[in-house]
Amino acid sequence: MRLYGGVELGGTKTLCVVGAGTDIVAEARIPTTDPSATLAAVVAFFRREIAAGREIRAIGVASFGPVELRRGAPRWGLITTTPKAGWSDVDVAGPIGAGLGLPVGFDTDVAGAALGEGRFGAARGLETFVYLTVGTGIGGGAVIGGRIAHGLVHAEMGHVSVPREPGDDFPGRCPFHRDCLEGMASGPALADRFGAPVETLAAERQRAAVELSARYVATGLRNVVYALAPERIVIGGGVGLADGFVPAVRAALPGVLGGYPGLPEHADDAFVVAAALGTRAGIVGALALAEEAAVTPRP
Repeated sequence: MRLYGGVELGGTKTLCVVGAGTDIVAEARIPTTDPSATLAAVVAFFRREIAAGREIRAIGVASFGPVELRRGAPRWGLITTTPKAGWSDVDVAGPIGAGLGLPVGFDTDVAGAALGEGRFGAARGLETFVYLTVGTGIGGGAVIGGRIAHGLVHAEMGHVSVPREPGDDFPGRCPFHRDCLEGMASGPALADRFGAPVETLAAERQRAAVELSARYVATGLRNVVYALAPERIVIGGGVGLADGFVPAVRAALPGVLGGYPGLPEHADDAFVVAAALGTRAGIVGALALAEEAAVTPRP
């Protein structure tokens, strides 16, 4: 088996693996602290695995963002204007590639999850689909014609505008836009609204929180459905995978679309689905990024 390295760089923890596809042969969890310590620990993990005889061909990094993804740009491989303290303008891909002497594939965590679900999960066999994560933040990765869609920057689906539900006076949690989709329906927004993280709420209040977030997500997905025309929407994340979340989004979406454009597929149970890889989608996608980098390394 050809082996690759995968890194899922998260806001609180970083997952490093060696493997291929969904087959993992080594794994480590590293706290995401300051950049130098975190990236040094990542490099050290892979050096140990290489010293143990594992022949790793490339590394794939699926990172929290925003990030610079334009190949050839001077800042390629950097985290840019993130709200995570100490991580703005941090080069992630460069130190990992230099420390290991290997090609590095680099993308957002949600794009990695989209790749994972497209190759091995709930979007397998589809050319055009969207992966949406609902958790600490809300973000999306769009696969168009079998490839992650990039332009000047990666997709920022969590920051689309959404109309407020009647009587909802919550100011919003987003530090940039306040009441965008992420500001109204992410995990931290729900914690502010209900006084505690969703997973700790009593059953009835948890159901109310999940259903509120799902209605806002369905409203935000109207923009996605109309702009990208996906064949399927895959939902993951800590809130997105909570009991009842995906069925609630699925139930709300046809009403949000208002009968336009009238496709029966939009009301089908197969149109909005839960991530089949669950919380492993991102790291499986990181290995897919590594596989791509081994074939087409950074120029």
